[in-house]
Amino acid sequence: MKYILVIGDGMADNPVEALGGKTPLEAVNIPTIDRLSAAGLLGSACNCPPAFAPGSDTAIMSIFGCDPNKYYTGRAPLEAAAQGVSLQDGDLAFRCNMASLTEGDMPMGEREIISHSGGSIDGEDSMTLVRDLFADPEFAAKAKAAGVNIYPSCSYRHIAVQSHGDGKGLVFSAPHEHLTSKAAEWLPHGNDNAKVLLDLMEASYYYLSKHPINVKRREEGKLAANCIWFWAEGTAVTLPSFPEAYNKKGAVISAVPLCHGIGALTGVTPVMVDGATGELDTNYEGKAEAAVRCLREDGFEFVGVHVEAPDECTHNGDLEGKLQAIEWLDSRVIAPIIEGMAGEDFRMLIISDHKTLTATRGHDGDPVPFIIYDSREKAPGSGLAYTEANGLKGPMIPEGTALLGMLFGE
Repeated sequence: MKYILVIGDGMADNPVEALGGKTPLEAVNIPTIDRLSAAGLLGSACNCPPAFAPGSDTAIMSIFGCDPNKYYTGRAPLEAAAQGVSLQDGDLAFRCNMASLTEGDMPMGEREIISHSGGSIDGEDSMTLVRDLFADPEFAAKAKAAGVNIYPSCSYRHIAVQSHGDGKGLVFSAPHEHLTSKAAEWLPHGNDNAKVLLDLMEASYYYLSKHPINVKRREEGKLAANCIWFWAEGTAVTLPSFPEAYNKKGAVISAVPLCHGIGALTGVTPVMVDGATGELDTNYEGKAEAAVRCLREDGFEFVGVHVEAPDECTHNGDLEGKLQAIEWLDSRVIAPIIEGMAGEDFRMLIISDHKTLTATRGHDGDPVPFIIYDSREKAPGSGLAYTEANGLKGPMIPEGTALLGMLFGE
């Protein structure tokens, strides 16, 4: 028996006025997902514990069977693990986004947060920007005095680590939750260390604004990735072993460090796919092929496949892109996996980690619909399409940590 988890990040939503009061899941054409929903178990699950702000970090930890109430120390340590960054006692890790703020002669707090991803900046350009920034003598001196080191990744998502960083009372904010807002309320605050980190953010604006990559981006009509944005702080973390908990050999396929970091920390093998970007243009077919290969050729019993595109499109205010991403998840990921598993018994869990709302471009912790499909079962399933409303007609799972056990038939 093989087991497959598919996460469509942020594909669940609330009714959207532009869609005639339908949610994106109700508006799209997803025949494969709807067929599995009708033939399988359809319900709803709460993946985001009430004690935490809704986000992929706690939601995906829950889906992978790790209770955030017990194990969560922050998002950045999870992503650091994906890059092989080992945190020491006293280290404070945080995400370092390449962000886009409004430009002009004004205080930092008066600038609006336009994009959390530097206008979806290309990974290579993002790495060049952050490396050049931390190599600049003036900025490098500030970073050294602050005890901050940078660990670039090939996306807008980098990791920074501060030796002996004071996290007590420190408050960061996720930039994707406050798009179009003035930065003032969302800048680091809460202790003296916040002033040190804010000084680095402000200094980055003046360096990055003049960088040739951003000059070229403006000429091309793109947003300038003109500021680093610190958030998602956390300290060293240990997660429970997936092989010991479930007696399965597992792999995880994703474009984002968060999923690979959770995999690395739980003993689930991270699998990289060429062309996997975390954006709408990601390599869907490559992810499907890798999933089938893991299960049929590489000896894995479980594989998790994560697609970031619905979430990114929603944060970018791209409703058409969100609809397209969900349809491509159906036609270019799930349908090929089903075809590739022909003749093999398998169970599949399909779920959105959290809602990402078209109305706000931010996350929401409401219950999300899930499907558990078993290729062996011929008995009638839910008989319903995969939507938020239909999910509420089935069983309600109050904690997402129970989902893998359900997938494995426990």
